[in-house]
Amino acid sequence: MPPGPVIETGRLVLRPPQACDFDRYAQLLDDAEACRFIGGREPRAAAWRRVLQMPGAWWVQGFGMFSVIEKSSGLWLGQTGPWRPEGWPGNEIGWSFHPQAWGHGYATEAAAAAMDWAFTELGWNDVIHCIAPDNHASQRVARRLGSRNLGPGQLPEPFAGARIDVWGQTRAQWQARSRAS
Repeated sequence: MPPGPVIETGRLVLRPPQACDFDRYAQLLDDAEACRFIGGREPRAAAWRRVLQMPGAWWVQGFGMFSVIEKSSGLWLGQTGPWRPEGWPGNEIGWSFHPQAWGHGYATEAAAAAMDWAFTELGWNDVIHCIAPDNHASQRVARRLGSRNLGPGQLPEPFAGARIDVWGQTRAQWQARSRAS
């Protein structure tokens, strides 16, 4: 297992990815609707190569997206967390979840824990979320996190043609919101 913390919320465990997560990850990437905004549908062999990105990010950068595990069942629900590939428009907290996890508040709960960790442990001063204009579900998650639409953004190749809006907030905005709740 790559180095990294284990974070617990009320219902979830966030931890670095493991090989046992792959079957559910491959299901997510085989679902056309679930992966519509994260690069499109991919066959199982391509999903294997893609799942290896996050453990690599943990080893090389010291951070990456967490696997999100439901405490009560042990089921892999998706991934969320810090993500900053070369040429990215900022320090992103991103997310993608298996369709069976949709509509239960898992993305918001997990992304909030990942944002706390990124601000505290990585010392980030701001976070963004790169969200397609038609991805209304992710926009709702961003709003629940207190982020706002900062305007159109540009991703590096090979994603330069993808339309995105950059949503985000500063550490001070996040902390003020946390104190108020």
